[in-house]
Order: sequence, then C-alpha cells, then structure tokens
Amino acid sequence: MSVPPVIPTSRDGFLSSLFDLSFTRLVTTRVVKGLYILLIVVVAIGLVASIVSAIISGSIAGVLISVVGGTLVALLTIIYGRIMLEVLLAIFRILETNREIAYLQRQQLMAIQPEAAAGDASQQFPSAP
Repeated sequence: MSVPPVIPTSRDGFLSSLFDLSFTRLVTTRVVKGLYILLIVVVAIGLVASIVSAIISGSIAGVLISVVGGTLVALLTIIYGRIMLEVLLAIFRILETNREIAYLQRQQLMAIQPEAAAGDASQQFPSAP
C-alpha cells in the first residue's frame, strides 16, 4: 500500500493572500475567528448601551425590559451570527476538500497515463514475426 502524496498548500501571509487577484488562496477561513469576536464585542456594546439608556430614562420597567429583553436579543444575535459563520466556513472547507480531491485525482491520472501509453504503443505496433 503506497502512501498518498502530500498535497501542496500555500500558506502565505495574510496580506499576500488578501491581494491575490487569482483568488487561489482563501482569506475567509483566516478571518472567521476575528469576525466572531467582533460580533460578540459589537453585541455586548449594544447591550450595555441599551441598559445604560434605560437607566438614564429612569423607568424601572424600561430597565427590566432592557436587561431581560436585551440579553435575550443579544444571545439570539450571537447564536445566529455563529451559525452563519459556521455555514460560511463549512462551504469554504468543502471547497478546500474538493481541491485536495482534484489534486489527488490528477496525480493518479498522471501515474496511470504513462503506463497506458506504453501499453497502447506495444499493441499498436506489434513486433515483427
């Protein structure tokens, strides 16, 4: 049993991948973590601003609604954002896996073609009797 070849991957820097005009190096899988952190920070700032706004208005009911409702909305927003980022990441991982499969198939095809060409040549030109 032979060992499959190592699939070449280019792990250039972020900026060189960002300005890759042929789109052969993906940036999305590298920035998903940062986008998720940014989402959490923005939602937390929105929740704090909502609670502070309710406190400034002076309404106890407004503060309770802001704390309970705002927390629920913030939690649902983070859950939704996480799901969307996971779907996006799954799509890009499928793309990377398909590239690996295509690479392995090309390697196998190149290994088979020389053997087939040599076999065809002997059948086309039989040796003289």
